[in-house]
Amino acid sequence: MEEENVKYFKNLLGDRLEDLLNQAGNTVSGMTTQKENFPDPTDRASLESDRNFMLRIRDREHKLIKKIKKALGRIEDGSFGVCEKCGEDIGMARLNARPVTTQCIECKTREEAKERALGL
Repeated sequence: MEEENVKYFKNLLGDRLEDLLNQAGNTVSGMTTQKENFPDPTDRASLESDRNFMLRIRDREHKLIKKIKKALGRIEDGSFGVCEKCGEDIGMARLNARPVTTQCIECKTREEAKERALGL
């Protein structure tokens, strides 16, 4: 992969990681400072539902943070943009769409087809 592209993805992933970490910090501080008392059980249930939804989103973001850190590690060791299954280069269109990917579109398509066939 060209050095210009490597720099682009390093900056892109670094910026995304910083944004996710900032959002996670805001969520934690927001959930610990709320000491609201709701006399209406419906209002309380609505708050709990919103909190649970927010926690599910943050859990997904936590998983994305791990993937971003791994992708940044691959950039550092020079394996970024190479499919872990077949060893071929991952297309730029795929990397732009999903910069944390580890597989080319052909290998990922085969893997997903296999998962569907097995009912996973």
